[in-house]
Amino acid sequence: MSRRLYALVLLTLVAACGRGGGVGESPDGLNNACTILSQRPGYLRAFKATERKWGVPVHVQMATIYQESKFDSDARTPFRYTLGVIPMGRISSAYGYSQALDGTWEEYQAERGQNRARRDNIRDATDFMGWYMVGTRDRLGIPLHDARNQYLAYHEGRTGYKRGSYRAKPWLVGVSAKVADRAETYRRQLRSCS
Repeated sequence: MSRRLYALVLLTLVAACGRGGGVGESPDGLNNACTILSQRPGYLRAFKATERKWGVPVHVQMATIYQESKFDSDARTPFRYTLGVIPMGRISSAYGYSQALDGTWEEYQAERGQNRARRDNIRDATDFMGWYMVGTRDRLGIPLHDARNQYLAYHEGRTGYKRGSYRAKPWLVGVSAKVADRAETYRRQLRSCS
């Protein structure tokens, strides 16, 4: 095999391994739940499975994923820079559809026996969200349909939410209101999807 062909095959294999198993790019039309689900039928199956298993409504899952990753399976937080130009790692370990942090994801994997679960897999990401939101309901009393407060607890962590850390972050309170509005919009749209 020639060196060029060998290099091309190797490069192709390396690139394929790095994809992470997700679909990568976001679907088009993120403001319309029906458009999203028509482009990615597997999403609806994942959302419905999580709704059946954990009780988290589809529209709450969708609004949370929209806010966290815009439905990008490979979403990551931005890099931090020193002196404005030297990359010093990412802002956090958040990754995938649900933007779960390494530690919280590992806790989910251990507790649920999901060692092969991946944050860039929509089924695993929605199952994680269901697990996390049910824990939030059980520990903090936040109903599963309350997208605003579930999102605040999701973003700040349950301890941060309980302490009220979000109150010092007006931008986050605004974001949580947008998540609630988007959840309501998705809920209305989902009633008319065929």
